[in-house]
Amino acid sequence: MATLAVTLLTGNPNLIPTLVLLGSFLVPVTFVVWAFERRGTGELTAGLVFSTFLTGGVLGVLGASVLEAYLLHPSPWLFFGVGLIEEAVKLVALTVLTRHLQTRSLRDGMILGAAVGFGFAAFESAGYAFVALFTVDGLSIAQLVQTELIRGLLAPVGHGLWTAILGGMLFATARHGRLTVTGKLILAYVGVSVLHGLWDSMHSIALYLTLSLTEGERLRPSPQGWLVEPSAEQVNLFSVLEWTGLAVISVIGIVWLVVLWRRSARLDRLGPPIAARPSRRDTGH
Repeated sequence: MATLAVTLLTGNPNLIPTLVLLGSFLVPVTFVVWAFERRGTGELTAGLVFSTFLTGGVLGVLGASVLEAYLLHPSPWLFFGVGLIEEAVKLVALTVLTRHLQTRSLRDGMILGAAVGFGFAAFESAGYAFVALFTVDGLSIAQLVQTELIRGLLAPVGHGLWTAILGGMLFATARHGRLTVTGKLILAYVGVSVLHGLWDSMHSIALYLTLSLTEGERLRPSPQGWLVEPSAEQVNLFSVLEWTGLAVISVIGIVWLVVLWRRSARLDRLGPPIAARPSRRDTGH
């Protein structure tokens, strides 16, 4: 708020990057710190979580951008393709960055998964905010702040939540401390990707349901063709449907996360996680 106030008061464009960075990273970093304080084993250091947040976020954004550019095309299933790709690259990044760990607990997997997801969300939000800054009328601080506020408020129930679930399942299904691909992990990946796809598609789903449930929509010409001129009833119904859909998806994800977290607490009471078997190189052979 202080940065926004000074930017508007002085009109200094040098403060815009500060506004973008603060708006994009404040909520993700806060949640990662909160999660780190609830770690399960001593192998989770602040340096590891910090590097996972940054490196995992960057690798995820870059990998998803390349794959989406070459593999996705406009279709009704576009956003489900986005979900499959983005969750896959985050999972691969998490696997690569944690391959050296000797012990893997369900709780630590959730925390490191959340770090990768929140890192992805922070860099993605910075990109969206930067694009929102530029309008046909010039620079728009209002558009930038609106984008940052919405994405900041929704960040805890987005990428961080989904990859925390995946990270927990990745570590929970490790055999003899080594990461493996199992049926449970694949089901978790598909489930999280579906939630991701539904989240991204909710705007279109709400629009389709609104037009299907109401009658008498008006059309008006535009340079791009014919556009729907909605009534006040349609606008209100659309908003209710969209936010209700996002709330339902969020609740499903949160319940899934809570179940895993409680399972991790039970496992902690039963005993420490199994350590990875030392390799021949580790034993000097």
